Amino acid sequence: MPTKIENDDTTKEKRLIFDNKFVQQRIEKANILKNAGYNPYANNSKRNTTIAKYLNVNADVANTESKRDEKRHYIVSGRIKLQRIMGKASFIKIEDESGMLQVYVARDNLPEGFYNDIFKKNIEVGDIVEVGGYPFVTGQGELSLHADSLQLLTKAISPLPEKFHGVTDKEIRYRKRYLDLIMNTKVKKTFQTRSKVISLTRRFFEDKGFLEVETPMMHPIAGGANAKPFVTHHNALSIDRYLRIAPELYLKRLIVGGFEAVFEINRNFRNEGMDATHNPEFTSIEFYWAYKTYKDLIRITKEYFEYLFDHLNLPTLLPYGDLEVNFANFQEIPLIESLTTIGGVPADVTGDATKIVEYLNAKGITVKPGLNLGQLQGELFDEFVEEKLIDPTFITEYPVEISPLARRSDENPAITERFELFIAGREIANAFSELNDPVDQLSRFEAQMAAKDSGDDEAHEMDSDFVEALSYGMAPTAGQGIGIDRLVMLLTNEHSIRDVLLFPAMKPISAEESVLQNTDEE
Repeated sequence: MPTKIENDDTTKEKRLIFDNKFVQQRIEKANILKNAGYNPYANNSKRNTTIAKYLNVNADVANTESKRDEKRHYIVSGRIKLQRIMGKASFIKIEDESGMLQVYVARDNLPEGFYNDIFKKNIEVGDIVEVGGYPFVTGQGELSLHADSLQLLTKAISPLPEKFHGVTDKEIRYRKRYLDLIMNTKVKKTFQTRSKVISLTRRFFEDKGFLEVETPMMHPIAGGANAKPFVTHHNALSIDRYLRIAPELYLKRLIVGGFEAVFEINRNFRNEGMDATHNPEFTSIEFYWAYKTYKDLIRITKEYFEYLFDHLNLPTLLPYGDLEVNFANFQEIPLIESLTTIGGVPADVTGDATKIVEYLNAKGITVKPGLNLGQLQGELFDEFVEEKLIDPTFITEYPVEISPLARRSDENPAITERFELFIAGREIANAFSELNDPVDQLSRFEAQMAAKDSGDDEAHEMDSDFVEALSYGMAPTAGQGIGIDRLVMLLTNEHSIRDVLLFPAMKPISAEESVLQNTDEE
């Protein structure tokens, strides 16, 4: 009988994995190995190369005869992904982080009894093994490894999904990312690209003279953006705190303090809905640059994209689903102008609040009551322009009503020195010349508080300390935020933010549903 796992006080959810008959069979094999003197969870790895390095250094091997070569003896480790068991010899394919390797396992090259009693009966797909041997090329021309030693490092007690189809159910992929990474090579590459993007971003801004800083993730006021916050409680201080929705106001305090170029690669939290481009926690970079304007940010943003594409070896014509984005074709257009030239909204409508409401209603779009002119212009943009912006496009000159932290234009106080960057119909970055007039900032906060009192639960809170900081004088400054998650989506041709987050937010499932998932995987 297979060994049973005691579960007197465990919940069904905790023990369900061990109740699976296939798991029980593998647990029994682990016990057989222990009784035979083989530790199924050994910790004495002697690996001396990776699979990718092995394949690279032995690319010149052309012989099809399996001959020992003392100068070319390697020890590699990896998970068994394929197993072809035969009589006196077998082939397995093992995979590590760097690649896949075929291994030839022959009875006569291993200790007596190991091949028949241990390897064939108790080592299987999913197990992690270490193999020593020498290179040779098979009759089919595949560079392989002829094993002269084999050790089990880790016994997998849960069987992998069916090898040819891997993990395709997105619910399982997102909830069990470890399984997704084991079975889907492309997923590994996506997250390797993500890591490179973050590393390159840090290097780019450091090379430009920016200082990387860290600011609080728990705030006394939910500030820096218009969004619903998550609320937590600080027991020692007996006060509520808000998880950061943006680091902006703290970074600008540092500019007040005398730093002239700062950045933070940060995790932000917004208590809002989830869809293809929104997750409750997300990553962005925000950077602030004294003695610069939003025009300087447009220039450095273009340089940043050029830097990424060069170091990631990406073509400037990049496919994104059915689209093709030309990253050599950055464009710039004011928001009000885009409503007409891109969105097709009549010019006589765009500057009149009443006409905008009538126009939207005529298009079957319900308008929230009480919106001011700037907010209504924002509604027009969202409905008729945003999704049409395929090549990188800087939308500039936002209405002041929807830009509470941006500096007013000297030529037209109704608009701000702001841009948002859109690519493939999605916002990627938001930037502006920062508001550094403390009196104007106070009045903007007061207008936001009035909006909150009128029912806008995403309106900005009053931050008196930030206003006081501005009162000491902040140099003219430009600041920008770039969404890392959406950027990685673009660069890897992924269309859901969950595909670029290792562990996206998911709705909880019951233990019964989890049982069904585990059954379906066999």
